[in-house]
Amino acid sequence: MLSGERAPRAGRVLLADRPLGGYRAADLALRRAVMPQDSAVAFDFTVREVVEMGRFPHRLAPSHDEEAIVGRALAATGVAHLARRGIHTLSGGERARTHLARALAQVWEPRPHGAARWLLLDEPTAALDLAHQHQAMRLLRGWAVEQGVGVVAVLHDLNLALRYAHDALLLGQGRCEAGPVERVLDDAAIARVWGVGCTPVRAGDGVRQYLFAAGGE
Repeated sequence: MLSGERAPRAGRVLLADRPLGGYRAADLALRRAVMPQDSAVAFDFTVREVVEMGRFPHRLAPSHDEEAIVGRALAATGVAHLARRGIHTLSGGERARTHLARALAQVWEPRPHGAARWLLLDEPTAALDLAHQHQAMRLLRGWAVEQGVGVVAVLHDLNLALRYAHDALLLGQGRCEAGPVERVLDDAAIARVWGVGCTPVRAGDGVRQYLFAAGGE
């Protein structure tokens, strides 16, 4: 619903105090980028071409440095060395990082008059190995903190959420709870929603993490 792909059954979704349905798709594309969980590409475009697609919404008022934006987005997600490779020749993790670069390129520059920019990401770390999961989440948190870009991500790794997110929205068992991530993702909520037992620990930097046990033990 936030991306505009589905209409709410009740209530409204607002962007800058306007109903989402009141925006043209072209205008929405200037304000928010979407990275679906599965981003299939019909043709074997190169990695660079896929990232360049993120700049398509800006074609009527391009930046003075379009090529550099694409290059920086490629570098930010660590796929610059794959720029000439066909997207269909990549591993799942490499494709995911390519599509993350595309989304970043789409909202790379600040909008006029300080208008908000948003990244909507569906399981952006699902196909990534351990190192790239943390690299991607550090990158996204940096965009939120340093550039003020709103980042909304669906995550199933609770420890990644606890380490990098500011707030969490937990849906489960017919309930919805939202608030600071450490308050929402507590032991009781994890047991209620997932039926999994857990032991909280503190990492060396003070971030709360969980050790999980099967079967609610």
